[in-house]
Amino acid sequence: MGNVHRVVVLALDGVYPFELGIPSRVFGAAEGRYEVLTCTVDGRSVRTNSDFSVGVEHGPEILGTAHTVVIPPFDTSRITREAPAAVVAALGSMAPGTRIVSICTGAFVLAATGMLDHRPATTHWALAKVFRDWFPQVELDPDVLFIDDGDVLTSAGAASGVDVCLHLVRKDHGSQVANRVARMCVVPPWRDGGQAQYIEQPVPEPSANGTAAARQWALEHLHEPLSLAELADRARMSLRTFARRFDEEVGMSPGRWLIQQRVGRARQLLESSDLSVDEIAGQVGFATGTSLRQHLHAAIGVSPLAYRRTFRGAPRAGD
Repeated sequence: MGNVHRVVVLALDGVYPFELGIPSRVFGAAEGRYEVLTCTVDGRSVRTNSDFSVGVEHGPEILGTAHTVVIPPFDTSRITREAPAAVVAALGSMAPGTRIVSICTGAFVLAATGMLDHRPATTHWALAKVFRDWFPQVELDPDVLFIDDGDVLTSAGAASGVDVCLHLVRKDHGSQVANRVARMCVVPPWRDGGQAQYIEQPVPEPSANGTAAARQWALEHLHEPLSLAELADRARMSLRTFARRFDEEVGMSPGRWLIQQRVGRARQLLESSDLSVDEIAGQVGFATGTSLRQHLHAAIGVSPLAYRRTFRGAPRAGD
């Protein structure tokens, strides 16, 4: 396989067709950096939760060759507290250190096999109660899009499967590659895993005054010390109304959103420029390089120096 990262998707009975295709669509758009294969627990076709079945060319033996395994969701009528023996056997063939990703109900499989014991995880918010009742040993957070716990990643429903796959492309190859993949797939380039699953008003009424224009203006002025009052004024709203509408539309506070945008822009500059950390901090609106270091570490757990080394080799002086 050379340097190509092999992703194996395990399709289970009742699989959702949309989510089944997400890994192939996202990783497949990464310019040959990934090979995506699909298997079942016995190499036979599986029934989807729609009115058709899907055939595959591989059985569980290819799970042992995977660098990453993805378990897409399956119909909720098929979730069980104990994993079927065939599923346990199939997952047991994975090599040590294999990265594993679940989407939506796929987390039930990981929990049933003990892979999520005493680890943070998420699943679709509507399934949180039964998940907690069955698997109290798992640190469930049903309010986020996805959770990256190193070698195990769990995500919520449908579109969050796209988010977690894009997150992995960014983690493996940097923001520029992930942004190109997002453009090819015509999806937003980055939704942070900590963003809320359920947003009260994801699409405001056309006649309503929203916060989109203020957000766009903020993105064009990230280098400035933006205040909530300034953003509210741009939206022609009171502070209270703006904060409420912002949370309804975006799923988080304006302050948290600004930090995410600044960290995201800083990551792009660390990957693509020779600017020092202090210079980057100034360009993205953090007061000091120390502030940038703190926020970057809080977001992805590494320093700017380590992040730049991952994608650009040796850092320049001043990092």
